[in-house]
Amino acid sequence: MDQCENIFFINIINKIIKKYEISSFLIAISGGQDSIFLIKLIETFRKYESIIQKIEYIYIDHQWKKESEKQVEYLINYLKPKKAISIYQIKKTTISENQSRIYRYHAIINHAIRYNYEAIITAHTNTDKIETFLQNVTRGTSLEGATSLNIQRKINKTVHIFRPLIYKNRHEIIFLCRKYLLPIWSDATNYNYNIKRNRIRNEIIPYLTKYINKKFENNLNHFIRNCYYDHEFIKQEIIKKYIKIKHTKYIALDYALIQYEHIVIKTKILQLFIYHNFRIYANLEIIKKLIKHINFNTKNIKHQFLWQSLKFNIYKKWIYITI
Repeated sequence: MDQCENIFFINIINKIIKKYEISSFLIAISGGQDSIFLIKLIETFRKYESIIQKIEYIYIDHQWKKESEKQVEYLINYLKPKKAISIYQIKKTTISENQSRIYRYHAIINHAIRYNYEAIITAHTNTDKIETFLQNVTRGTSLEGATSLNIQRKINKTVHIFRPLIYKNRHEIIFLCRKYLLPIWSDATNYNYNIKRNRIRNEIIPYLTKYINKKFENNLNHFIRNCYYDHEFIKQEIIKKYIKIKHTKYIALDYALIQYEHIVIKTKILQLFIYHNFRIYANLEIIKKLIKHINFNTKNIKHQFLWQSLKFNIYKKWIYITI
């Protein structure tokens, strides 16, 4: 492996280990070129460093294709002289990429929690970041959804997801795989155009690059990065305001302090209020209804309405929730 690639990757992993005090890694792989390259880097890293106490690979088999079993055998044989691998098969097959992603992440995260892994490492690249952005935009995402694929994300108090290849694009990974003669499994599902991501990857991005702007991917990267920083700033400001106006004892907010704030601030504070206390994400429809009640509230009249299992009570300057 090229010395520059080694140093770059080792520095990233060492920063992760030191900053988050990580001692165990669960490596999520798919069998594609990005995963094979990640395996090579991880195993090279272990030759230079011995500070990771526990490493395991995990593969989720969606059983979409006839050769699924052969691909599993291929991965087992490739990893056999290295470390352990756990393989999960999803019996309920589906062509929906979003549903499959949910199944896959649930299996990986639950495995990490069950076997006390502190970090999940994935092989997502910068190309995946661009594809995810375009896909989420077409679904009508928020600023948070548009910038969701980053190098690090916290799952709970003990588990993080890291994406150390997020700075590399697919073309660079292909070149390096060929350079080091890594065995790559050719996946026919990458050319199934019923999967929307494949159309984005094979048609939309090449079209925009060729006919609209040759620097499309680079410019979009700048835009996503700026959106991420904007969102992080907004998120920090929302948390500060939320801490100031929440009740110290009850599940309640002093809404009088946000009644004349911008609609975006009100929306995000109320969403945070509900999620912080009940781990429920409130959509815009319920938030609009809540804001409407707040705006038309008079101090001597009590307003109540139900949503799911929660009862919202608006009285005087307080909004509080009971189950």
